[in-house]
Amino acid sequence: MSDAQIRDELVEYARQLAARGWVANHDGNITYRLDDGTFLATPTSTAKARVSLESLLVIDDQGGKVGPAGGKPFSESSLHLAVYAARPDVRAVVHAHPPAATGYAVAGVGLDVPFLAEAVVSLGPGIPTVPFAAPGTSAAAALAPYLEEHDAVLLGNHGVLTWGADLEQAYLRMELVEHLAKVALVAHQLGGVRALPAAVLPTLGEARAKAGLGTSGRGGAASTAAPARAELGSIIREEIARALRDA
Repeated sequence: MSDAQIRDELVEYARQLAARGWVANHDGNITYRLDDGTFLATPTSTAKARVSLESLLVIDDQGGKVGPAGGKPFSESSLHLAVYAARPDVRAVVHAHPPAATGYAVAGVGLDVPFLAEAVVSLGPGIPTVPFAAPGTSAAAALAPYLEEHDAVLLGNHGVLTWGADLEQAYLRMELVEHLAKVALVAHQLGGVRALPAAVLPTLGEARAKAGLGTSGRGGAASTAAPARAELGSIIREEIARALRDA
């Protein structure tokens, strides 16, 4: 993907955050790791609906602005940079405040019970909640223990952070976290979430690895090339069906 295409995509996803009501005011931010080790980023003090190609900026691995173009760096860059430092496979990070998932984060109620098979393959068996910490190095330190094993977290009293191999994957993981929060909220109103049978979790974990997702999926030689998205969907469907059939 060309630099121009990446910039276009980042602007589009920033505007989608606003269009879907996942941010308000100047909330939220998106970054993308460029080939030279710098990071394309949305600017601070800018509503995501108004992010433009001209306002995008480039920051270094300390959060400092590179070059004169674009707006000003946002103050939460340390969270993004912590993800990139721990996960060489990650190219994009999205931070937003989708209402249902953020409600769980501020209530201190977790989304760490596996209850949808597809979500286990996409995100793992649960979405942990990172304890609240003051913005900056403290917040990055609080996040650090969760980075290797997870691709999405709730930020206590704050919002949601997701990451992925590209902008689409990071964005879709944000979408999935919010979807899970809405499903869980309805389930709680009906008596509570019922977890998937423990017996299916190993098979779903295998599907996650085959799809090149999760720790085991990133570690082996067989996972060096991620499958195409159509193939990925086929793998997930087949493995979920097998897991539920064998449970």
